[in-house]
Amino acid sequence: MEIFSLMSVDTWLYLIFLSVLAISLFIDFGVFNKPKEMSYRSAALQSLCWVCIALSFGALIYWKEGKEFALQYVSAYLMEYSLSIDNIFVFVLILAYFKVSSKYYHKVLFYGIIGAVVFRAIFILLGMALVDQFYWILYIFGIVLIYTGYKILVSGQEPEVHPDENIVYKFMKKYFNILPEEGDGKFIIYRDGKKFYSILFLVVGVLASTDLVFAIDSIPAAFAVSQNKMVVLTSNIFAVMGLRAMFYLLMGAVNKFDYLQQGISFVLMFIGFKMLIEIVNWHIPTELSLLIIILMLGSSVIFSLLKNGSSDK
Repeated sequence: MEIFSLMSVDTWLYLIFLSVLAISLFIDFGVFNKPKEMSYRSAALQSLCWVCIALSFGALIYWKEGKEFALQYVSAYLMEYSLSIDNIFVFVLILAYFKVSSKYYHKVLFYGIIGAVVFRAIFILLGMALVDQFYWILYIFGIVLIYTGYKILVSGQEPEVHPDENIVYKFMKKYFNILPEEGDGKFIIYRDGKKFYSILFLVVGVLASTDLVFAIDSIPAAFAVSQNKMVVLTSNIFAVMGLRAMFYLLMGAVNKFDYLQQGISFVLMFIGFKMLIEIVNWHIPTELSLLIIILMLGSSVIFSLLKNGSSDK
């Protein structure tokens, strides 16, 4: 009992977070990791499960840390989850570029997202260390977010993807013996006593590193919502962990969210503005920030659905 009493609330929350991740990954890898395409029903159920797990953890934060941190967590999670739709679009293009068979989508996405989680965790911890030492970096983040949001709004275009220009792609092509085949779903292939790597291994590296490019925008946005390490880390990782199920759920409909880019751009600009006005000691309450984020993203989704609904008639 003395050991339990010595452990802080944050330590307990981290332990619960890591335990939930470990159990979920074990179930995912042991039960769902089959060489077949995930059904729409299964994708919907898994997406719902990940959202419920993430929100349950938010309820736990509310119980242990209070309302303010819980609202920050939900705001950061909702924002990251919405930004992840851009990731889905890019994942579709990458898998098509390398002509990956649909039955192997589950495997490459599983490992690609695990790699993305590791990269993001490192990125967040480094970012937090910088913010702790140089708080003014947050204001630079604010300017970057406003610029990024404006750029998205003006261009109105989906991100262009050039996997062959990816740094990790070039590195792996140079230093790994990559074979242009899927190797029956295996990452490592042995031929005549020599070790080779399948194209699936290369795709995993490209997926993980590509997600990190998106994190350059989304993680600073999370910092704008909260400077609490646990809130930023857990909300971000829970959102990323639900990416694979969301991929199957939205794979055929990702281009139907015509106004989502605009919604995301307004959210990024709002978060950047919220960060910058704190220079003059103005503060937008977390409850109001969450409401604004929900209204911006919700409106963009509703308008997109209405537009596509009317065009289908």
